[in-house]
Amino acid sequence: MARVVTGLPVRVVPCLDVRNGRVVKGVAFQELRDQGDPAALAAAYEEQGADEVVVLDVSATPDGRRTRLDTVRTVRAALSVPLTVGGGVGRVEDASLLLEAGADKVATNTAAVRRPGLLSELAARFGAQCVVVAIDAAATGETGAGSGYEVVVRSGTERTGIDAVAWAARAAEAGVGEVLLTSVDRDGTKQGYDLELLRRVRAAVSVPIVASGGAESPEHMAEAVRAGADAVLAASIFHQARWTVEGLKEALRARGVRVRPHRAENSWSAP
Repeated sequence: MARVVTGLPVRVVPCLDVRNGRVVKGVAFQELRDQGDPAALAAAYEEQGADEVVVLDVSATPDGRRTRLDTVRTVRAALSVPLTVGGGVGRVEDASLLLEAGADKVATNTAAVRRPGLLSELAARFGAQCVVVAIDAAATGETGAGSGYEVVVRSGTERTGIDAVAWAARAAEAGVGEVLLTSVDRDGTKQGYDLELLRRVRAAVSVPIVASGGAESPEHMAEAVRAGADAVLAASIFHQARWTVEGLKEALRARGVRVRPHRAENSWSAP
C-alpha cells in the first residue's frame, strides 16, 4: 500500500446533521433517521479525539429560517474543540448570531449561490478563518458541461446548473477560508468520497478542503487525502459506532496519513 505524505496533519471531523434539535442521517440527503442528541454526540466525539465538529441544520434553509441558536449553545457547552455551524446563513447578521452562540466558523451554501457577494461580506466582517463555503455537488453525467459536476442547493433538493468547480474557485477568490465539499451522489452510500470531484476542486483552489459524502472506512479517508483533502468529514460511521475517532486515526496513521494526536497522548502529570 502506497504511503501518504502530507503537510499539516489531516483533521478528522464528525458531522452532526440536525433537524428539529436532533441528529439525523440518511442517504443522498433523503430518508433521514434519528441518530441522537447533538450535544451528547459532540461530547462523545471530542472524547474520542475529534479535531473539530460540524453542525449543519439541514431543515433551516428549506424551512426559511436560521439555525436554532439553542442547539448551537448546547453543543458549544459540551465542546472545547472548534465548531463549524451551517444552515440558513443568508446575511451577515445570521453569521454574527451563530458566532455569538459559540460557533468558531460559519458555513453557507444556498444563500451564497443566490447572492455570491455574501461571501466577501462575511470574510470582510469576520475574517476568512471564520467563513466556510459549503458546496453540495452532483455529477451531471456525460452530457454535462464544464467539470461534470453541478452545485445542488436547498439540502440537496434543487439542482442549479452552476459548475461546482468554478463555483469553488469563485468562492475562494471572494475570501472564504475553507471549502466543505460534499458529494450528493455519495452521501450515506458507504462507497467512499468522490475522488474525481476532490481532485478537480483541489486543482482550482488553494484554501483547505474538507471532504464529505460517502466515507465508510479509513481507506476511503486515505484516498481522499491523496486526492487533495485537508480534512475528512464523516457521520454514519461514527453515529452507528462502526468506528471511533481514535480507532480511525490509528488506522489512518497505519496508512501513512499524518493526523493530530488524541488529547490523552499529549497528557502529562507531575510525579
